[in-house]
Amino acid sequence: MTLFLVSLALAYIVTLYFLTNPLKHTRKFMWRRFVNWFPLGMTYSFLYMGRYNLTVAAVALGALMTKAEFGFIASAGATTYAIGLFFIGPLVDKLGGKRGMLIGAIGSALMNACMAGALYLFMYDKLPVKLGVALAVLYSLNMLFQSFGAVSTIKVKSYWFHVRERGTFGAIFGTLISLGVYFAFDWGRAIADAVQLQQPAVPTTTRTILNSLFILDGRTVPALWLIFLIPAMIMIVWALIDVVLLKDTPDQAGFDPLDTHDASADDSQDKKYGYFQLIWKILSNPIILMIGVVELTSGVLRDGILNWYLLFAKETPLGVPVVTQNWGFWGCVTGIAGGFTAGWLSDRLFQSRRAPSAALMQCIMFATTGTMILTLVWQPINATAESVGAVSGSFTDLFLTARPWIIGACAIGTMMGVIGVHSIMSGTATADFGGKKAAATATGIADAFSKLGSAIQAFAVGILATKSWAYWPMFLFPFTIIGLIFAIRMWTLLPAATRKYLAEVESKAVANKVKGI
Repeated sequence: MTLFLVSLALAYIVTLYFLTNPLKHTRKFMWRRFVNWFPLGMTYSFLYMGRYNLTVAAVALGALMTKAEFGFIASAGATTYAIGLFFIGPLVDKLGGKRGMLIGAIGSALMNACMAGALYLFMYDKLPVKLGVALAVLYSLNMLFQSFGAVSTIKVKSYWFHVRERGTFGAIFGTLISLGVYFAFDWGRAIADAVQLQQPAVPTTTRTILNSLFILDGRTVPALWLIFLIPAMIMIVWALIDVVLLKDTPDQAGFDPLDTHDASADDSQDKKYGYFQLIWKILSNPIILMIGVVELTSGVLRDGILNWYLLFAKETPLGVPVVTQNWGFWGCVTGIAGGFTAGWLSDRLFQSRRAPSAALMQCIMFATTGTMILTLVWQPINATAESVGAVSGSFTDLFLTARPWIIGACAIGTMMGVIGVHSIMSGTATADFGGKKAAATATGIADAFSKLGSAIQAFAVGILATKSWAYWPMFLFPFTIIGLIFAIRMWTLLPAATRKYLAEVESKAVANKVKGI
């Protein structure tokens, strides 16, 4: 059922793409651009599956991986991702988005296969080192290749989408991220359940398929390594499709070059940048740095929820089965809603300004994380009506009953807000202010800030949650305020070329109105 609903959401976004054509592109161009971004986007989605499968594996391993170990592995990977982007962004600007995506997908597939091998050896007591150490090294290498994904996606997008269309692409980008969350958590959980030794009398479809491919019957340990191996195999398939269909620019596909009216419009067509010139061009841009700060807060909030809610629900009585069992689905649906809302508002109400949409999403996260704090602090986490002496039917009794639903709803709401912020800032604003010639570098810097935030939260929450889960939302809450402050500071900002283009469009519209056209 969830797969059907996710497919409907994806179909809606694809329909939205074809219905949104403010520049009046030809039907041929619209179809060719769809053939370009759809396989690119699906590759990026499955890169996400090969990233967040670590969380699925940690939940499945239970006591075999502590919260501190999981936090260390996730933090090591996020730190590697952040540092690598300072080099990978300029590299992708030089090589092109297609080559960058192929390197990322193939490299991540290989690292996921290696993590599968390490977990296989561990399950059979043949791994010569500690599992935490092995996964920390391999996951860090995986995240190095993962860092090619976002910058390559935005690099290709920057040549194919005009600034007036990029809000819509922000919705598409948010959808791609959300699909990756769905694949990682719901498909990953289906794999984790299907490979367990204890199975229902009637095998699930997933179990039947995996058993036919990998012979699960008769094993003495659960084949948890498939949580890593399956995404690796899928990424290779999409990489092969990209080789055939993906083109970096419209002219490579037989169309005229598209003037996108972003920051690169002020550069001469033949101007080229070296590595240090690209880095300086981006790091000396205060707007990119402000985007980076907003992205740092989104990294804290995004992985602070995605990586920890399932562990929270497993260790406390405050999990909601309808949420935990369909965590990827809820992340997908709310992420699509966040990305679509932020993109639509940016293009339709805010004249292609991205910060107002980000500010509204930060307000949502401020409210949801604040509510989580109040919900967890007012009464002890393990409190019941009997333990606090609440009279049946009293407000306290009703509150304790509703508490799991409140936490679950707030976690889902936070995901909606953070995907909205990430898609409109990292997925759109960086290309606007960096320009298509430096799109990958600009996105890389912003994404590096995001992963720095992820590394900070992984390390901090891993320690704090060991003491009390009440510290979890307390740590996240201040970052919503920081993100909101910087989004407000950027409220009116636009690239000079975009502002000039919008002024020309408005002037032409006024002139036509005067002429009665």
